[in-house]
Amino acid sequence: MNITELKPQLNQLETLLTKACASLEGDLDGEQIQLYDLAFCRAEVLAGQVILDQAEAEPRLAPVAAYFVADAVQSVTQKLSSRPKAFGLARAEIPSIESVEDYLSTEFITELGRHFASNGILDDDMGAERNMIRDTFREFSDDVVKPLAEEIHRKDLLVPDEILVPLKNMGVFGLSVPERFGGLKPNDTEDSIGMCVVTEELSRGSLGAAGSLITRPEIMARALLEGGTAAQQARWLPAIASGETLCAVSVTEPNTGSDVASVALRATPTDGGWLLSGGKTWCTYAGAAGALLVLARTDNEATPPHKGLSLFVVEKPTYDGHDFEYHNPLGGTMSGRAIPTLGYRGMHSFEMFYDDFFVPADCLIGGEAGQGKGFYFTMRGFMGGRLQTAARACGLMRATFDSSQSYSRDRNVFGKAVADYPLSLAKLARMGALITVCRAFTLHVAELMDRGLGQMEASLVKLFSCRAAEWVTREGVQLHGGMGYAEEMAVSRYFADARVLSIFEGAEETLAIRVVGKALVEQSRN
Repeated sequence: MNITELKPQLNQLETLLTKACASLEGDLDGEQIQLYDLAFCRAEVLAGQVILDQAEAEPRLAPVAAYFVADAVQSVTQKLSSRPKAFGLARAEIPSIESVEDYLSTEFITELGRHFASNGILDDDMGAERNMIRDTFREFSDDVVKPLAEEIHRKDLLVPDEILVPLKNMGVFGLSVPERFGGLKPNDTEDSIGMCVVTEELSRGSLGAAGSLITRPEIMARALLEGGTAAQQARWLPAIASGETLCAVSVTEPNTGSDVASVALRATPTDGGWLLSGGKTWCTYAGAAGALLVLARTDNEATPPHKGLSLFVVEKPTYDGHDFEYHNPLGGTMSGRAIPTLGYRGMHSFEMFYDDFFVPADCLIGGEAGQGKGFYFTMRGFMGGRLQTAARACGLMRATFDSSQSYSRDRNVFGKAVADYPLSLAKLARMGALITVCRAFTLHVAELMDRGLGQMEASLVKLFSCRAAEWVTREGVQLHGGMGYAEEMAVSRYFADARVLSIFEGAEETLAIRVVGKALVEQSRN
């Protein structure tokens, strides 16, 4: 199989996408539909390029790469040809998919499906150290997390100590904290790959009860490393790394959602510090957290508005349960109420209210020099969070596939196993291909980020992997038939959990239009 012949197809589409972006005016509201489609098209093309490159080095991946690229070519071509004028293209410019049709044939897809049905998804050889890390956390996920996950989900419980304590002892809360502060990250280099490996394996057990535990410490650690003073880093990073201080991120607001630049919660200067007043929402783990990363407006007159935002580390007692109210002895009140959700249970996402809540001056990240820079510190943290969300999606998809593969082989309908039917094989083929590609894409972006690159790619892989997770978990439920809809099957939880992935760490629409789409238009003109 000569997969190199597929590269020109992707290169041609990349050229067309650049031309389409250049044809737009950059009107983020008036051109929302085009920008949204172009962002996903770019993500598919880049994912195809990544898996082709990997398949050249690992021939076993060639069938997966061929199928995925053919499917991506078909998908992108369809989007462009549906309304070429809107993209500034002539219909004659859009290539035919004839050259990739062999890889979309019934025979090719069912054969790929048989491979996945028989062999599952094979692990990459990541070297002795990372293989050991993967195996360690996979064992923990299987032995500790999975037996507790269903009860946590059904009863909407907090993450129990049976999960938290071992993870603290294993040092996972310090994955993004340098060794000099007691973390696991090398002092002079990044290790985003290691973070992704751990996140994926924990997410296989439970997204809400394990896979997302290290997201908030990572965001806070990155923000502190980016803008914190030496004293702030020395105070907070060791506590984060040890798990002594659990973290939450209090950025999103009811009236702004993913529009972080429009944050309105006020921070008013007062003797010795600041008074926080206003509301936040979707503050995950706020009750159990001992420290909140709070984005607040310190300057109402700043132009542009995002330059009036500052970032604070706010201490609070830890609370069990679904609501709390803290009367600060230094002044003011903070309260929180858990938002009932259809999935992603264990950590709980809170509505938060701050009523003249006093915060000491030394809790402003960066001190006086950090005033007005909160938006940038937050984005630095969120970049890692988006990559980590892609890794979470991979873990959730992997759990779904493993369950679906086993069930479809064991379950007989109309005289034979579910996995023996061509349509089931087609589903397993696409599930297996998407998971393989998403993992390759995620690790590729992790490598870029470790070199100080990959900001755009982190957004693209988040878009792509989260969309893929929704499809994979849906098909997983379908392959289980009626039992897939039953709460006693873990796959129903996977389906419910997957839905949140496209919302947090930047809602899909905002990310596609205002981050990726805007950047693509700007790049096309350079």
